[in-house]
Amino acid sequence: MPDQTIYEFDRIADRKRIDFIADSLQNTLPKTARILDVGCGNGVISRHLGRYGYNVTGIDVSEKAIEIAKKLNKYNNVRFETKSAEQLVAEGEKYDAIICSEVLEHLSNPDALLEVLNKSLTQNGKLLITVPNGKGPRESLVTKPVLKMRNKNTWAWKLITGLKKNMGYSGTTVQSAADNLDHIQFFSKKDIQQMSDKHNLKIVRFGKANFIEDVFPFSFFSKRIKVLQKIDCKVADWLPYYFTGGFFFVCEKTGS
Repeated sequence: MPDQTIYEFDRIADRKRIDFIADSLQNTLPKTARILDVGCGNGVISRHLGRYGYNVTGIDVSEKAIEIAKKLNKYNNVRFETKSAEQLVAEGEKYDAIICSEVLEHLSNPDALLEVLNKSLTQNGKLLITVPNGKGPRESLVTKPVLKMRNKNTWAWKLITGLKKNMGYSGTTVQSAADNLDHIQFFSKKDIQQMSDKHNLKIVRFGKANFIEDVFPFSFFSKRIKVLQKIDCKVADWLPYYFTGGFFFVCEKTGS
């Protein structure tokens, strides 16, 4: 078993997410399992799972992200391809587990992807989904207002853009170097449950991310003080689910 203290993610919330994914797989799948990481971005999750010995394929439509993923990869059991999920179905590929982490919120038609992923799962396979809480603190107080200001190109947006540039924010993340990371879907827990039911998937495990770590002015301090991030993640576990910044789901097939 790899040293659990080794992460490419720096944020505690991201580590909590990747631990949820790894623990869910370790508790249910053998080391010979084939795993697909859809929308893998720079390959952080794929490489983390590769340390456990799983055979992992990471795919993304962003050539820039896949190029970075390949350069950072050092595992023979992990590979990366610039490919859409639809191509996998056409090739008849099947996987014991599929990771769809922080992807659905970027898609104009998330239902179409879930249909494809269901077809790509083995009958006893696991689908692991993580998404921001569309009604949570981060999306309600940061993402939606910022997108609204950007679309209107107000003076406030220009001010925010200037401040972010001066503070060193690049617009990309550790997980992905893709050019467009806009959130265009805002999911509640009920939305994911309904989508899962629609595609013959049953949620068998649920987890929560953080609380207000990403909301200014708390984010200014939490970015620099790790203990605040740890406390924030613990608080999210104690609070009702609608206060969390993000959701984690493990789904299983309910039909053939």
